[in-house]
Amino acid sequence: MKLQTKLTLFNTVSKLVIVLLFVALLPSLINTINQSYTDSRFRKQKDKVLQVVHKSGIQSYIQNDEAYASYNLLKEEYVYLDTVSMNEFLDTIKNDRRKVDGDTIQYRILSYTFKIKHKNYLLEIGKSVSSIGETSTPLQNIAFEVLLSMILLTILADLVYSNYVLRPLGLIIKTKLRSNKFPQFGAYEKVQTSTTDFEYLDVSIHEMIQTIERTFQKEREFISNASHELMTPISILQSKIENMFEEDAVSDELKIRLLEMQRILNRLKTITKTLLLISQIENEQFLKEDTIGVNELLQDVYDEISIRLQAKNITFTIDVPADIKLKDVNKFLLFNLFFNLVNNAIKYNKEDGTIIISCAPVKGGLMIRITDTGIGISEAQLPHIFSRFKKFRQSLEQDSFGLGLPIVKSISEFHHIHINVHSEEGVGSTFELTFPDELIG
Repeated sequence: MKLQTKLTLFNTVSKLVIVLLFVALLPSLINTINQSYTDSRFRKQKDKVLQVVHKSGIQSYIQNDEAYASYNLLKEEYVYLDTVSMNEFLDTIKNDRRKVDGDTIQYRILSYTFKIKHKNYLLEIGKSVSSIGETSTPLQNIAFEVLLSMILLTILADLVYSNYVLRPLGLIIKTKLRSNKFPQFGAYEKVQTSTTDFEYLDVSIHEMIQTIERTFQKEREFISNASHELMTPISILQSKIENMFEEDAVSDELKIRLLEMQRILNRLKTITKTLLLISQIENEQFLKEDTIGVNELLQDVYDEISIRLQAKNITFTIDVPADIKLKDVNKFLLFNLFFNLVNNAIKYNKEDGTIIISCAPVKGGLMIRITDTGIGISEAQLPHIFSRFKKFRQSLEQDSFGLGLPIVKSISEFHHIHINVHSEEGVGSTFELTFPDELIG
């Protein structure tokens, strides 16, 4: 999951949690607001009544010591004024029940006592609790809609801003890592960003890439130079050994030792040539200008290696249409690629086994499968089969140098061919080579 997606997801979840908490607390919050508003309104009404009393006298409400009471049509609000005992003192706002025309109604009531001309008066201002709560549901709906709109706007703003902030990181990944061919990374281009952390990351990756590139370049140069330098003394030694065979004074025992030396030199020569080939491939010293038929190429491989197939009585099947061609490739390298894969399939196969080469169109190209009935590769060894000089127990038993599959890997990368391997111990292996559309003639 991308970092931007994670940030957006976190912001969305956190805001949804806030919304849920707000929705849970909203009813009590609205009730508190309504109650506070009602209490404030009661106090203003009380002040108005007292102003009228002080200005016009208590007789404006109470005449002949009769209590004053005023209700609205639905009995939702009332004002009550009457004389009470001089010892009574009230200044409260609370919920209480009142009986009005035979109906008992729950009211929110302000009770306040005041003295005028040696008399104590009680003022009550009330509003039914049901009428106070009438505005709760509309207010909750409005508050929820406003909050939801704000949440959506903030999520959108977070998404836009995080996309803007993380854009340099995406450019660093795209231009410095994904779009470069390892270990050749090309020229450095600074990613424009105002974020110091991303600037530091960009420079650090560039420095790391330079170090890797220099290291690989030195390795390639060393392999290339060493291979070239080794070929001359090896050839000289081989010539001298061959000349010694022609001398009459050489004993049979010495000839046996010379043969052993010649075998060792041949192995060394093979390793040197292989390393030189890998170096030339990685340095892109080969042209890709050939157009060849896949069936024809595989037939050339068969002709080259048929003696080994006969030695183990292995059935070799090429199930590839004759009209399939590859273009813009190097015939010599592709021959080496298939030769090494078939050679391995023979080397690790069983007596009377089979090797089948088939092909099928896939999305984005053509897949060629090389399937054998050999001893297979363990799951633990599969990730390392393309490593140079990585020799497993099977390789040691077959006197292998551990360079066949690394050559296959280098040639595949040179032609942008994707390799996938399936194997099961005791059953066999399948190497899948996917050639991209641009190579299909």
